[in-house]
Amino acid sequence: MCANRFMETIKTNNFQKAVRITLSLFMIFAGIGHLTFSRAEFLAQVPDWVPLGKDFIVLASGVVEMLLGLALFFRRQQIPRIGLLLGIFFLLVFPGNIAQYLNGTDAFGLDTDVMRLIRLFFQPILIFCALWSTGAIAFLRMKKKHS
Repeated sequence: MCANRFMETIKTNNFQKAVRITLSLFMIFAGIGHLTFSRAEFLAQVPDWVPLGKDFIVLASGVVEMLLGLALFFRRQQIPRIGLLLGIFFLLVFPGNIAQYLNGTDAFGLDTDVMRLIRLFFQPILIFCALWSTGAIAFLRMKKKHS
């Protein structure tokens, strides 16, 4: 069976769809923020050890966020794959959250170590929501079962 057949058979319930739409709107809003009103906040989160310029990272990740958010709305046949990409994206930006905690960087109202530490526990939840709400978990199980 080809991967496209798996995607056609992945069904999500209304709650999963609501979470997916919420994630989509969140990603579009965050992406716009990267490019405009929250740019300084996002710049503060980029670790110093990142080999590319901080401004490039913020702008590029903002574009990626907007594209992923839009794709969740408009690429219905690809939603499980988009969910996988979104989960990977959330994993890739996690070092920035860790660096914010370790360096004690204030951004987005996170101005205490406790608040920055609590935020770290939300990233795995975001990853799970991306995978679950898009049917990506079921897609991976189905693909593994048929390989």
